[in-house]
Amino acid sequence: MKGLYFQQSSTNEEITFVFQERENLPVTEDNYVKLQVKACGLSQINTKLLAEMKMEKDFFPVGREIAGIVLDVGSKVSFFQPDDEVVGILPLDSEDPGLCEVVRVHEHYLVHKPEKVTWTEAAGTIRDGVRAYTALHYLSRLSPGKSVLIMDGASALGTIAIQLAHHRGAKVISTACSLEDKQYLERLRPAIARVIDISNGKAHVAESCLEETGGLGVDIVLDAGVRLFGKDDEPAVKLQLLPHKHDIITLLGVGGHWVTTEENLQ
Repeated sequence: MKGLYFQQSSTNEEITFVFQERENLPVTEDNYVKLQVKACGLSQINTKLLAEMKMEKDFFPVGREIAGIVLDVGSKVSFFQPDDEVVGILPLDSEDPGLCEVVRVHEHYLVHKPEKVTWTEAAGTIRDGVRAYTALHYLSRLSPGKSVLIMDGASALGTIAIQLAHHRGAKVISTACSLEDKQYLERLRPAIARVIDISNGKAHVAESCLEETGGLGVDIVLDAGVRLFGKDDEPAVKLQLLPHKHDIITLLGVGGHWVTTEENLQ
């Protein structure tokens, strides 16, 4: 049985992907589940994070978001039984790649897959779903009546965050990076309170949010990246449609929460 791994060069500049023959999985015991993989998501491999956590290997397994059918369970497994349909995320220290036929995973990394959700949809949305839920419910304490600004709402993360915010009774404001994104967001139901089109670079996000909230500012901001410096000091990639950090601070209400994807924010 083969699995997909990636190998990083000694200079950390080049990454190659290789299929490797895997040994037969050990007997399923304790809290472990043996899973037949039906779909696997391909998300970016964060080599910097792996280096910081001292988890670098010669060959690192590829594919962590998986959906599949339970084949066998250990003696201490309480949540699943054979033939259950499940979806989950393999931990960083997993020896098994998601891109293979069968994996062995602890039951706490899995949940039951809803019957009407396809294998592909389950594996493709679990990562951004966990990110959005963590941002809104654990990091910013979302509750009914709060106002939320979700940057780049037409992205995978943004779309899920909008649905979760509406589900909790929040007022949602979002930005669109193109005309197609704007039209998509305007078709969503329940309707978004305001869609800010930033594709032409003329819209002022802070002014629009303050106007929509009566000058009070929004309670929660979920960004998709920010500019930290002036235009002369920022890399060209960062200048594309990203708000400046001071704009985010300006539009935040008193006691507001800003959940960011910018790892170097100070």
